Amino acid sequence: MYNMAEFYRKRKKICMLCAGKKIKYNEPETLKKYINEKGKIVSRRITGTCAKHQREVAREIKRARAIAILPYTK
Repeated sequence: MYNMAEFYRKRKKICMLCAGKKIKYNEPETLKKYINEKGKIVSRRITGTCAKHQREVAREIKRARAIAILPYTK
């Protein structure tokens, strides 16, 4: 039998961007992973990114929207 604490314990998500992958505003395929179906930026709780990289993701998405690479809404 499992201990109840072990049963309900959640695995820690690993930030994929900490592994060395860079995110750029001119790569819309990469940025679309961090946007939901309505065009909103997905929270770091859902994506599993660390705080530093979540800020970078948000900044790059906003840059891509400003120069019309990504739409503001879908």
